Amino acid sequence: MKALIALMWLLHWLPLPILGRLGEALGSLLYIVMKPRRRITLINLKLCFPEWNDQQRETVAKQHFQAYARSALERGVLWWASEARLRRLIHVEPRVPLEILEAGPTILLCPHFVCLEIPGIAVVLNSALSVCTLYSRQNNQTVDAALLKGRSRFRPVTLLSRERGVKPILRAMREGLPFIMLPDMDFGTRDAEFVPFFGIPAATLTAPARIAAATKANVVPVIATYLPGYRGWKVTFYPHWSNFPGDDILQATRDMNTFIEARVRETPSEYFWAHKRFKNRPAGMPDLYADAPAPAPANNDSL
Repeated sequence: MKALIALMWLLHWLPLPILGRLGEALGSLLYIVMKPRRRITLINLKLCFPEWNDQQRETVAKQHFQAYARSALERGVLWWASEARLRRLIHVEPRVPLEILEAGPTILLCPHFVCLEIPGIAVVLNSALSVCTLYSRQNNQTVDAALLKGRSRFRPVTLLSRERGVKPILRAMREGLPFIMLPDMDFGTRDAEFVPFFGIPAATLTAPARIAAATKANVVPVIATYLPGYRGWKVTFYPHWSNFPGDDILQATRDMNTFIEARVRETPSEYFWAHKRFKNRPAGMPDLYADAPAPAPANNDSL
């Protein structure tokens, strides 16, 4: 792994158009060889976009692998590039909402798009604030050390363990740290409800609504996507949600999924489809990822 980290350090000196194309080439290869993840991706796309034909789903699946591999290689830019270079590459729209972030507890709702490392950097580069977020220790110590150092090189970042529960999160937020929350993976049925995502019951954490209710936090959705032409990344801070969660935690969780679904439809290839989003099912409903022949990649020369 030390060799991999060294390679990423070397590659980060490349212009982004070259590095991005290298990442996409790697993604095309991974699409062919990573059959289990390709299969999960295609199942998810078939569930969420039944109106698409097989060729459309395969095209987006391959684009997703390309986007994800590209984000992995470009992480070296985030870890080692100069502050000036990052400021040129990260475009914030319309701006970092400092008046919201500084007014009190804030949740930055950051769904699982492939560029999800960017919003935290955008905040620290454009404010005097640090942030807090959940962190799972990596199995490899070299990767873990590089990731921790890369995330905190401009300003210390408070990393919280999911296993410690919600109390450290509440404490950090009350101390003035915006909480970057990734709300849209299937972590099981504990502290989750089955609410629709693309019309399919999905085990969805109610924590965003519950934490917002407990802290009276403003909730600001933020999503990072690629700029066209390998020019960098766009970070969009959406208007904060007023009266969230209101009096109904379940309805607030449904509304959150509806918002995420709308953003996914805007850039479907950049959403994290390789995760079993529908792994847990309501009682009596079938396993959507039950063993079946893995779809073969299409011969698509247009990509």
